[in-house]
Amino acid sequence: MKPTPRPHRFPPLAQLNASRELANSSPAQLQESLAQGFQEGLSKGYEEGYASGLQSGAEAAQAEGREQGREQGRREMHERFGGLAKPVDALFAELKQLQSDFQGALRKEVVELVEKVSRQVIRAELTLQPTQLLALVDETLSSMPVRREGVEVYLNPEDLRRLQDLAPERVQDWTLLPDPKLESGECRLLAGGREADAGCRQRLEACMSQVKAQVLDHAGENA
Repeated sequence: MKPTPRPHRFPPLAQLNASRELANSSPAQLQESLAQGFQEGLSKGYEEGYASGLQSGAEAAQAEGREQGREQGRREMHERFGGLAKPVDALFAELKQLQSDFQGALRKEVVELVEKVSRQVIRAELTLQPTQLLALVDETLSSMPVRREGVEVYLNPEDLRRLQDLAPERVQDWTLLPDPKLESGECRLLAGGREADAGCRQRLEACMSQVKAQVLDHAGENA
């Protein structure tokens, strides 16, 4: 089998001319040509590397600048909103205190109103039924370790007059005496050398103390 002939490609004319020039050159010329080629390659490589490095550096600097910008923006945003949070927190604290003060004042007004209404109800009840004072006297005497004989009961003069008019039979059980210093509804006992307050004020004050403890003190603990 005969081998298939392949077409021959002649080298470019410029390459042949360069080869002839190198063949005809002296060693000094050949060395100079090699040095020149090396220098040209070195310069080209330096320029390409410098351009590539400059582009890479610019891209890196740009990316770093963007990151620094983001970080600075985050810091500025944090500082700005952090500064806004302080007055907002102070405002909420002040509103909470105002609410607490308002609720406390409202509770106090309610307690005072209850006490005022209670006094009016007691006064009206004693005006309509003055014998209720004698019931208070009986209750007070039952808590005292004394005999019921020789008991002196001091009353407001107007209360005493109504008792004498409405319940003369009850008045005879004790010695009832007027005391202008006593307010209406107040009563003072002297029995066996002992003195006791049988009036309405101290009873109302004891009752209101419990109300205040439940409404005011308990509310203060939960604030």
